[in-house]
Amino acid sequence: MTAQVLPLYPATGAARPLEGLYLEHRLHELGSAAAPFVYGSFVSSLDGRIAVDDTTGAANGVLTGLTSANDFRLFQELHAQADCLITHGGYLRALAGGKLGNVLQVNASRRSADLAHWRKDNGLSAQPAIVVASASLDFPLPASIAEHQQPLYIATGEQADPARVETLLERGLQVIFAGAGRMVEGAPLTRALGELGYRCLYLLAGPQMLQTMLRDRQLSRLYLTIRHRLLGGEHFHTLIHGPRLDDSGELMLRGLYYDIGDEGQEAQWFSMFEPMYRL
Repeated sequence: MTAQVLPLYPATGAARPLEGLYLEHRLHELGSAAAPFVYGSFVSSLDGRIAVDDTTGAANGVLTGLTSANDFRLFQELHAQADCLITHGGYLRALAGGKLGNVLQVNASRRSADLAHWRKDNGLSAQPAIVVASASLDFPLPASIAEHQQPLYIATGEQADPARVETLLERGLQVIFAGAGRMVEGAPLTRALGELGYRCLYLLAGPQMLQTMLRDRQLSRLYLTIRHRLLGGEHFHTLIHGPRLDDSGELMLRGLYYDIGDEGQEAQWFSMFEPMYRL
């Protein structure tokens, strides 16, 4: 049976199929080279956990108790609309260590085979470009990026280790300097990617990238799945770390859907927010 969701806001009163829900947003048409559309997605528990660490502080419990097939389908729909994915060195290290799966490509698995065709039908390349944001420049690159011939850029700050930068350049990699210090900053990164012709940027990164995009007022939209579950745990990650946000953190609800789930599965909300500074 095809999964169904109930629109709560705006409320239409009628359930609709889950598949295609986010494709209808046509995100690839909302940005331009001068003003790329930047969006991210997270899944959270009711008590605000997006990941729970083990006792050593390693994030081996990322998304444990939060993931579901329906949420992953919508994640793939968001992924499929991007012409550029922004990830970070921590993800690549976790991927190499077998702690996380590879989500850098639009794949052709049974439930997502339609998305490769959707990209082609909508004038997008077979796979999005990849940007790795990193201050340390210490990460492995998965072979899948070269295998799928994805354009690859390494983003770092102007104060990054010159020796590591030189090593990357000697390997033929393209380096983007986007930040006055060691850390990548949202505004210069968005601007640099727009100058390269990218219009639709999907954040496959954690709280640090979300925070810098918000503080620099670059985030266009936030998708948040809220699982109807309390996780607890003493060591955990939430959506935002660091100093308190100013009014750049004020969001407006744009969409809310209720996924009642199959029998024996927990329910969840699929929500969509836009920063007030864009209104």
